[in-house]
Amino acid sequence: MIHPIYGETDYRKVDPSKLNRNIPKGRGMIKWAPFATMPQQFMDVKRQIDAQTKIERPELSEDRLQEINETLHIALSKNQPIRIDYYIDGTIQSTQMHIEKIDQWAAIIIGTTVHDGATYFVSFLDIVNLEIDAQSI
Repeated sequence: MIHPIYGETDYRKVDPSKLNRNIPKGRGMIKWAPFATMPQQFMDVKRQIDAQTKIERPELSEDRLQEINETLHIALSKNQPIRIDYYIDGTIQSTQMHIEKIDQWAAIIIGTTVHDGATYFVSFLDIVNLEIDAQSI
């Protein structure tokens, strides 16, 4: 009988229930310490470690896209802050912002953050999750 995860080299693509939880932790990042003696090697090792933690852009269903669109327009019309999760460079980032403008032609949201007032431009394609922030109201 062939094991269902046979041949898969990326544990992130395997169902967590099929992974063995009794594997010892090991040395962790200590094993890379000898390679960090020269700055060029350290940067290369750090880049390789960061590349292992990157994820693919999530794809949202049409229903979820419609919900996000409705939430955007409600937050804009009522001037309510939102918490937005967006995909950037293989990671999911999160911020709280007030929507200033929804640019349909450029397919971006322009907003300012709640904490420091920095301006953000978030592409529609990068939005993973969006909720009206009830804590900041």
